[in-house]
Amino acid sequence: MYQWHKNIQNIVDEIDLCIKGQNDDVLTLTHLAQKLGYSEYYISHKFREISGMKLRDYLRYRKLAFALKQLRDTDRGILDIALQYGFSSHEAFTRAFKEAYGITPKEYREKPIPVVLRTIIRPFDCYITETGGNGMSETTSDVKAYFITIPAHKFLHIKNYESIGYWDFWQKQSLIPGQDCETICGLLDSIKGKLDDMGGDGADSSSGQIMAYINEPDGRICSWGIPLAECYGVRLPADYDGEVPPQMLLIDVPEGEYIVFEHGPFDFETENHVVEAKIEKAMQEFDYASSGYCLDTAPGRVFYFYHDCSRFWKYVRPVKKS
Repeated sequence: MYQWHKNIQNIVDEIDLCIKGQNDDVLTLTHLAQKLGYSEYYISHKFREISGMKLRDYLRYRKLAFALKQLRDTDRGILDIALQYGFSSHEAFTRAFKEAYGITPKEYREKPIPVVLRTIIRPFDCYITETGGNGMSETTSDVKAYFITIPAHKFLHIKNYESIGYWDFWQKQSLIPGQDCETICGLLDSIKGKLDDMGGDGADSSSGQIMAYINEPDGRICSWGIPLAECYGVRLPADYDGEVPPQMLLIDVPEGEYIVFEHGPFDFETENHVVEAKIEKAMQEFDYASSGYCLDTAPGRVFYFYHDCSRFWKYVRPVKKS
């Protein structure tokens, strides 16, 4: 099953590359089967087994996700967008769009409300398949520690007071109607203006989405002794005035000082645990006394956590002058 999770990941990556490159000629089951060296039936069967949906449905929803962002972020004509993403006419695009999102392309362009996009499937995920390298390291030299001031912003999120870690968080959220991973990530993906968004074109659906921890009295006691509620969401500009999905919370985060512990790009399949160990060691050994700062554990302070192996792994912790 490990190999098939990796195979399906290769397929979904190829699909996004083809959509982005407008290469519909090779975006077929026949091409994908030939690329992996298996029959079309077997590819289709394994895709549905692992992803929970038919390949053709996934293709349609991913094209619509790309198209929606064109509607949201550009002034291109609706027909031009429809044709770019493989729809034969304005009418065909409108039908598919409304079936997926409950609103027509024209209505959405006039008022871009949050909708649940089909985010890219991540079957080969180190948290799910436990493929992160399990070697150990004795050095923290690859980890940078530095202080920054983060301007005031908003944080749109869901939270859990009992979970511990990414996997456990989503397991618990999936028991709450409308707060499963697919729904929440799809809603967040559709929101424009995310401060941490590095994608914006549909290719990197999770861009701008981060884990966080808020110091709250009802939260789980963490390893350094303060109660934290685990959260997942996006940072937004301080003047954001868009709609807030009913299952989410929007809070104001004032300007504040933070310390960042950051490791650069890495291969999660072979290095994930090594990098995690390095960062944990760096955070434990940091000499706050000589820095003039200490962790700020006041209620309401937010701890941000970024895990993007193509760019970095970093913890952003609130601090104050000691």
